[in-house]
Amino acid sequence: MGKGKKDIQSKSLSQIAWHRLKKNKLSMFGLFIIFFAIIIAVLGPTIRPDGTPKANDQILEITTQQPGFKVDLLQIKKNQEHKEVNFFERINKGVEHDYTTIPIYDYSFEGYNLVVEKYTGDKVNNGQIVRYNLADIVYPLDHNDVIESDGYLDFYSLDEGKKHIAIEELIATIKEKNLITKKYYLGTDKYGRDMLSRLMAGTWISLFVGFISVFISIVIGISLGALAGYYRGWLDDIIMWFINVVWSIPTLLLVIAITMALGKGTWQVFIAVGLTMWVEVARVVRGQMLSLREKEFVEAGRALGFTNARIIFKHIIPNVLGPVIVISAINFAAAILIEAGLSFLGFGAQPPQATWGKIIAEHKGYLITGKAYLAVLPGIAIILMVLAFVLVGNGLRDSLDSKAVDDMPTV
Repeated sequence: MGKGKKDIQSKSLSQIAWHRLKKNKLSMFGLFIIFFAIIIAVLGPTIRPDGTPKANDQILEITTQQPGFKVDLLQIKKNQEHKEVNFFERINKGVEHDYTTIPIYDYSFEGYNLVVEKYTGDKVNNGQIVRYNLADIVYPLDHNDVIESDGYLDFYSLDEGKKHIAIEELIATIKEKNLITKKYYLGTDKYGRDMLSRLMAGTWISLFVGFISVFISIVIGISLGALAGYYRGWLDDIIMWFINVVWSIPTLLLVIAITMALGKGTWQVFIAVGLTMWVEVARVVRGQMLSLREKEFVEAGRALGFTNARIIFKHIIPNVLGPVIVISAINFAAAILIEAGLSFLGFGAQPPQATWGKIIAEHKGYLITGKAYLAVLPGIAIILMVLAFVLVGNGLRDSLDSKAVDDMPTV
């Protein structure tokens, strides 16, 4: 019994809270979803099927294709110099394709040309027949003068200068690298973009709007709530009047008004959402501050000559972080919903930036067709993300409950 008591006493409050949280399977499921979403957001274009900036590689010939759709693609080298992109730029922005992508139905080699029938998607394809020079497919040409002689092609490449290559070698390269088969696991959207990549690209918007808005709400809410609760009097009256005014305005209407004032864009949405979510934090912190300011440890701090700022930030605020953390988890979920609503209405991040709300808005017309999944899939993504933060918030509420006795010693 002495050993068990020693083990219990050696645990810090955070360790006890984490131990309780691990027992909550629903909360751990929510943490798994959040962790998985963070990985997708951080790694960004490096793990998306479409690694271009904002997953905006449009192939109009393959619009609104079903999940699991496969197509043969011809990749033609663009006539421009290759630009090296470092790892951090690749993660942050993505990489523009060096190729022009053309969906094809059939192809054949004739001399120094590749003859293709373009893909149309019809049951009887009957696509346009086009000829492409082999050298123009593989290399970025300095100009279009390509000379054929005795089974070789002579031309100038922007990257490598003058080239003299056998036709057979070019054919082998094209078969290996330029003719590919691509599978779209979640199909394509109305602009022929990879749906899976668009959903993955929208993840970072949802996470970052949550992080930034929650950070802003915590800074403003704790500051105003602490001042109102600790000093009381006329300062409390003014702050509470301001809180009640903001509280009375519908959240979405206030966000739209702030967005209109700051302008449309990604960062403007982050700031606008954050400026509307601090009220709950401020009210909770004020209530906790009113109670804690009368405690013995605060009186002891005053007796020792501590400044009010030190008492507030060093001694009182650490004791109110539990409820603030729980509220922040719920606010995170609310921020995701608000951002999705703004994007749906056109006030959020602007095209071609992928956001879940914008994807729903672009495909809402397909809900009454056989392709309702185009609008349902981003809706499912929103539901899962919001549910994850709600589950974690509920778990944190229970694990931080000081009245819980499952980890306390028995006498």
